[in-house]
Amino acid sequence: MTIQIDSREKARAIKKIVAEFDRQRVKHYISKLWTGDYMSLDNPRVIIDRKQNLSEICANVCQGHDRFRRELVRAQEMGIKLIILIEHGPDIKSIDDVASWQNPRGKIRIPDKIETDPAGNEYWIAGGWRETNAMTGETLAKVMQTQERKYGCEFEFCEKTQTGKRIIELLGGDT
Repeated sequence: MTIQIDSREKARAIKKIVAEFDRQRVKHYISKLWTGDYMSLDNPRVIIDRKQNLSEICANVCQGHDRFRRELVRAQEMGIKLIILIEHGPDIKSIDDVASWQNPRGKIRIPDKIETDPAGNEYWIAGGWRETNAMTGETLAKVMQTQERKYGCEFEFCEKTQTGKRIIELLGGDT
């Protein structure tokens, strides 16, 4: 098996992935991929797009929606099975688990402060937490399910320590 790694992947971010490829004697090289981040030369119709966590995929389907959608459409039109591999941790193993995810941007901290009234008297305002309009885990899960149905992509999950091994498995290698 030989794996092509997209040249836009940051060396620091893929250090452990490359180490796993080396450990398993999987040949690999770095070159720009048309879509995604990892492809086996044995089966170029399956490509993996790695995401570092649910916050990144959330940003992709919100702020970067058009760009992300174009990538999904491009893969679909070329007959490529795009697997989005999300490194999130042991608590997220499926899209169903995403529904219970607490978006860290869902609340913001309001600091304590001292205000002054028109008469010049100071008074204390206690801070606390305030809800934001950030996407919830439930909404993100629904968006991901819709994208799987509409574009034929697939969302997979793993822990960061298992990413290299999981990439090899998903691209059809023996582990």
